[in-house]
This record gives sequence, C-alpha cells and structure tokens, in this order.
Amino acid sequence: MPSSLDPELRRALSDRIRYYHDLGIYDFYRRPAEPVEALAAARAPLPTRSIPELKDTDLNMPTSDPAATLRLIREDIGDCTRCRLHKQGRKQIVFGVGNPRADLMFIGEAPGADEDEKGEPFVGRAGQLLTNMIKAMGVGREDVYIANIIKCRPPGNRTPERDECETCSPFLLRQIEALGPKAIVALGAVAAKTLLAINAPMSELRGRWYDFRGTKLAVTYHPAFLLRDPRQKKETWKDLQMVMKELGLKAPERVPE
Repeated sequence: MPSSLDPELRRALSDRIRYYHDLGIYDFYRRPAEPVEALAAARAPLPTRSIPELKDTDLNMPTSDPAATLRLIREDIGDCTRCRLHKQGRKQIVFGVGNPRADLMFIGEAPGADEDEKGEPFVGRAGQLLTNMIKAMGVGREDVYIANIIKCRPPGNRTPERDECETCSPFLLRQIEALGPKAIVALGAVAAKTLLAINAPMSELRGRWYDFRGTKLAVTYHPAFLLRDPRQKKETWKDLQMVMKELGLKAPERVPE
C-alpha cells in the first residue's frame, strides 16, 4: 500500500468522513480493499440512505392476520445470504419481536452482540433502557413491536453500510405493512435518516411528526446514546410524551428511571 494517498482520493475520503460525522457517526472500521476499489467507493455519490418503494409483488402475503404475515416474511428471509454480513460473523437473523397488532413500533439501527446471541432486538444494556422507556409510557414491552433497520449484526457493531440497508429494507417495509402501527419511533440518527432519507442533525429531526407511508413517525435518541450521555434523557422523554399524546397513553404515577 502506498505511503501517501492520491490527492483526489484524500479529498473524496475527507468529504465522506464529514458526511458520516454529520450523521453523528465517529467510529470507523477498516475493511481491506484494493486501491482502485477504494477510489471508486470514495468518488461514489454520498448516500441518501433512502428505502426502495414497496412493490405489489412484495405483498404476496395475507393482511388480515398480522402474526401469520410476519411468519411468512420471516420464512422469506430464511438464513439470509443477500449481503456480505452473513460472511462476517453474524450468528443469526434478528427479525423483530412484540405484539403483531401493536399500535406503536420502535425501529433501531442494527443488532449488537447480545441481540445476535439471543436472536431478539434490544436485549442488552440499551435494550434494558428501552424497556424502561416503554414502561414509562404506560405500556409494556409485550404491547409494542421492536425491529431494526437491518437484521444481522455488523462486525464490531459498526454502522450499517448503504447497500446493507437497501438490501434489508424491503423486509422491514413488509413488517411495517403487516403491523399497520399508528405510530413509529425511529431510535437514533441512522434509523431516522434511513427511513426518512433526510440528512439533518438530530436536533432538527426531533420534536415533530413525519408522514412515513401513511404512518406517523417520530424521532428520538437511541438508548445506546443515552447510556453514553444520560443528560439527553429529558429530551427523549419529551419525544416520548409527544408519542403518548398521539396514542392517548397515560404514564404511570412513578416514571421508571
């Protein structure tokens, strides 16, 4: 590998790093690549993290029974080999969990080590905090539905890449279609920007409703971020109260920590 980068490649890489910093992403993981491939990747247009349209052919499934529909989607995924993640250490698919007739759906970024081990989203420390957040809203974890943008753990818990999100997103869209929730909460910048295809800081994304394919969508901080910066819990509670008002939920007298 050359000791110095081509100036054009250096500029392209700098632009891409700034883009990910705008997303709130600061940890990067190196993947071996040939210099020509690296140059092509750096020169590629910055990702919009958009989700492909849901086609009629994707809806070859019953809609009157959400639980049966979700089982069909899971069967369609199988032991997925559609992207590189199946070769990069993932143990199993982390599909989603919860009430198939839930009014409220939470969507995170990607499974972590605990989730990959158990096969269920949000079961580690961040998951425990999410469970407490849900309880604070006056409902139980079993009353909502929880999923992620992608269903396999990226190596080292790195941020999902654009092609991985695009490959997995149609299955998430089918889950949303099957559930028909009244409200969706996007947890963190990656989930929000992938679903909404908006490149904006969290400070601008939060505090309002979005129309996501006919469903109301709100944005708040990811529980893992709250573990690193507990000061933002108050802001997150404001976001959740907005959701509670929309759904007619009443918090218990004593709000869990």
